[in-house]
Amino acid sequence: MTPVMIGFTLYLIMILFVGFYTVRITRDLNDFALGGHKLGPWVIAFSERASGESAWIILGLPGVGLVAGLFELWTAVGCILGIIFSWYVVAQRLRQATSDYSVLTLPEYFAKRFGDPNGIMRILASIIIAFFFTFYVAAQFSGAGKVLNVTFGMTQMQGMILGAIIIVFYTIMGGFFAVAWTDLVQGIIMIGTLVILPIVGLIEYQAFTGHGVSLDASNLYGGQIGWGAIAGVLGGLSWGLGYMGQPHLITRYMAIDDPKNIKISRRIAISWAIPAFFGSLFIGIIGGQLLFSGQMLLQGQEIQSLGHLKELITAGLVDSEKIMPEMASHLLNPWIAGIMISGAIAAMMSTADSQLLVTTTVLTQDVTKRYIKREATSEQLLRYGRYLAISIGLIAFYLAWQSTDLVFELVSYAWGGLGASFGPALVLSLWWKKISRKGIIAGMITGTLFTVVDVFGEWITARLSAFVIAFIAVVVVSLFWPDEKEAPVSQI
Repeated sequence: MTPVMIGFTLYLIMILFVGFYTVRITRDLNDFALGGHKLGPWVIAFSERASGESAWIILGLPGVGLVAGLFELWTAVGCILGIIFSWYVVAQRLRQATSDYSVLTLPEYFAKRFGDPNGIMRILASIIIAFFFTFYVAAQFSGAGKVLNVTFGMTQMQGMILGAIIIVFYTIMGGFFAVAWTDLVQGIIMIGTLVILPIVGLIEYQAFTGHGVSLDASNLYGGQIGWGAIAGVLGGLSWGLGYMGQPHLITRYMAIDDPKNIKISRRIAISWAIPAFFGSLFIGIIGGQLLFSGQMLLQGQEIQSLGHLKELITAGLVDSEKIMPEMASHLLNPWIAGIMISGAIAAMMSTADSQLLVTTTVLTQDVTKRYIKREATSEQLLRYGRYLAISIGLIAFYLAWQSTDLVFELVSYAWGGLGASFGPALVLSLWWKKISRKGIIAGMITGTLFTVVDVFGEWITARLSAFVIAFIAVVVVSLFWPDEKEAPVSQI
């Protein structure tokens, strides 16, 4: 057994141990959904970051960084700004509202905050979450297949099966406790990977070429001018809008033990995000330049000059999203590489488990308990939630199996849809007294509709257009169809 395999196996054993241990302290749906509000700022911060950045930050962003170069800097900056904004604008007020209304889910918050006599808000929000999260989880399964294919020679199908089984297992066993504590470990491994690997790549590149990495500033706008350049920049920055409407991140704000601890978690999360995103981008940029320089030498038949980079360069990179595991496998000590590869898997697991958890909680709390099994006990609801987790995992696996899209594309679609559907409604509900129930419904419908039907096509990304249209819809409908009584805004 290779050092990489040993390290990865030990990591999986640890994850499964957490699942077995936390099942003993997961007694009801409140524990399953929010950990009983017993988790402190460090666990919550690392859990929020690990869950927020999935296979996308380990595979997707390095992949587009390799292809597009410095142009993807706008994506990294947009994400960092979105994280900062969400922690400052949403987190503390939402945690206070969670206590005020005694809620477990985002649909339940909207329903209790504004009243939902016919159940439209709960059902609509639940359907939107289940729809987009299924695509999101499918992206994580697809990412697992790619990493395990590069690392251990498994087929991508075998890798997806293994990743899906592990993720679904410890999610249904331990619920939020299992997800949050494994996220803490996974977040530490992820930040180590995203900081160390680009530094090692830079050192190798300098030793290989005799000079530093060249950053093509002319590519900052994707080779475009005028509106094309503006649209490209806004498209990258628009990733930041999604952070305000991601139910699996919002759940972390709701779950922290004390609203006052939000300030501590906020500092930790932002400190994690800045090096992580720039590190991810430079894995792609440095990896791309390593491959380009090596190919130039190969064309001149100077193979002996490649040294230990030969395997990386001659392997051939058909899929740009495999650059991270390829670099880790060929540039690092095998034991270190094992940890880094675990970091890639960690990114996928930490997001997929959170999304499975949120989806099953929403379908259990807001649909099953409310309309199907009204007399069910908390223990019965916990069991139904576990059944739903398995069902959604199977659907997501089927989508990953059938899809030909890259991880980046799948995540972009789901991320934009959730951000537009819930972001404007949530932010305005926390800060604007005139927002109404019909405004919330209008925002959710327009956010979803204009993500699915991308009316602007190549002109502007749906991540931006759908969010702006949904924001306008919430404001306009709330002003024209106000509630009879304004719901109070949480005061912090």
